[in-house]
Amino acid sequence: MKQSLKIKRLAKHHKRFSSTSKLNLVSLMDIFTILVFFLIVNQSEVRVLETTKQIHLPASLAEELPSENVLITVLNSRVLVQERAVWQQKKALNDNTTTDDNNKLLIEALKNELNYLANKRPELTDAELEQGRAVTIIGDASVPYQVLKQIMAACAQSDYRNMSLAVQQIAKSTPEGM
Repeated sequence: MKQSLKIKRLAKHHKRFSSTSKLNLVSLMDIFTILVFFLIVNQSEVRVLETTKQIHLPASLAEELPSENVLITVLNSRVLVQERAVWQQKKALNDNTTTDDNNKLLIEALKNELNYLANKRPELTDAELEQGRAVTIIGDASVPYQVLKQIMAACAQSDYRNMSLAVQQIAKSTPEGM
């Protein structure tokens, strides 16, 4: 039996549109490629130093981003270098009963650890020859400045002269006219 032209056309149309549709992945891949590059570029702009919940950093209007270097964490009762405890005591550093002997032990332990880290990487870059090795000190806001000053002096004696103090950045105030 012969089919009419209309039935042939409808069968052809039905056959063409009944097949499963194919997904075009080209535009989807373009979007993901752009997203990956965006995330890679913007990831390097923000630097956050890892701090413990025990540290309350002093507030400041810091403008420079922290760099990757040796990290000294000063807590109330212990000092960490690269997250490794080098000195610990039961009394807090901000306690008035800490003696000069305890501070001398702290400085000696810190010098030994910094010298050990310096000996692990004896060759220096040109910037390190000029400014000294780089170190970042994260000190709790309650630690007395006298103790931080002694720690900075120990760093300088161990050729870690390029020192940075970590602070919590606060937002800059906006002018009243805006």
